[in-house]
Amino acid sequence: MTEAILLVGGKGTRLRPVTMHTPKPMVPAAGVPFLTHQLARARAAGVDHIVMATSYLAEVFEPYFGDGSKLGLHLEYVTEREPLGTGGAIRNVASRLRSGPDEPVLIFNGDILTGLDIRALVDTHETSGADVSLHLTRVEDPRAFGLVPTDSTGRVTAFLEKPQTPEEIVTDQINAGAYVFRRSVIDTIPAGRPVSVERETFPELLASGAYLQGMVDSTYWLDLGTPQAFVRGSADLVLGRAPSPAVPGRCGDRLVLDGATVAEDAKLTGGTVVCAGATVGEGARVDGSAILAGAVVEPGAVITDSLVGPGARIGARTVLNGAVIGDGARVGADNELRDGVRIWCGAVLPDASIRFSSDQ
Repeated sequence: MTEAILLVGGKGTRLRPVTMHTPKPMVPAAGVPFLTHQLARARAAGVDHIVMATSYLAEVFEPYFGDGSKLGLHLEYVTEREPLGTGGAIRNVASRLRSGPDEPVLIFNGDILTGLDIRALVDTHETSGADVSLHLTRVEDPRAFGLVPTDSTGRVTAFLEKPQTPEEIVTDQINAGAYVFRRSVIDTIPAGRPVSVERETFPELLASGAYLQGMVDSTYWLDLGTPQAFVRGSADLVLGRAPSPAVPGRCGDRLVLDGATVAEDAKLTGGTVVCAGATVGEGARVDGSAILAGAVVEPGAVITDSLVGPGARIGARTVLNGAVIGDGARVGADNELRDGVRIWCGAVLPDASIRFSSDQ
């Protein structure tokens, strides 16, 4: 296997409060744009040609990643004129693939952070002779996902929509967003219209008698579709829980990039990353958070599980917990922001203007 398709879909807009100027896949996760981790992991598994299928903002990706040579890759870019869904996006880039009809093509989702053993998925595909092989993962509560039951050999037996009752939960296995397709199968996807690979392509292949193989890999897996998940993913990359050869430094409790300034008595824990040009003041405590380029955390601030956008400023003694602070926003001193609050880019909160806890 030498080539892959990376699907970069519209879910990136879910981080919009901090990404009006920097789209989600370009927001640093553990110090580099998130897609860098995806691309580096594919390269480490033996991929050298990747077609990036985008539904938006290709003009941002291409100037940054270029032809991919810095990552040891050859990158190409295809942008949809109209949204085509996952299956339609795969079909839309088929002409850029070089593989022969029976050769494997890796397909993976740009919004998923995973520790998947990519090589093992490809090996499973090749040894089983499957038409399509799917990475499956187990979750404690599968009600928010489509279920993918398999038989004792791992062969997929059905694709079930989100279960609504206990009786409908026949497995805890879900589609984890990475696949290996036989190249010829990609050409069977209808061209020029929206197609869902989950709701249309896979069920129709199964109904036609195609061989779909599942590989259950229960290593690290996280859907980064929310700001809170993105912050968690960045911290887990720094901590080493989510493996990536692209983390720019040693894994540990903190990652302070060149050009950042951190006071000697500031405490950084839980996989916190402080990007170039950012400042963390005296006595500040930052846990499991991302402080992006040029942001300032003033003395005594306490920041937990939060994302502070580029150029934002957090006032002295302010408390953030599960917050997303937009690019260039100003949060004055002695505020308290909690529980998923989002502050828009450029917004200004005066000193002591918001408090979540009680007076007791």
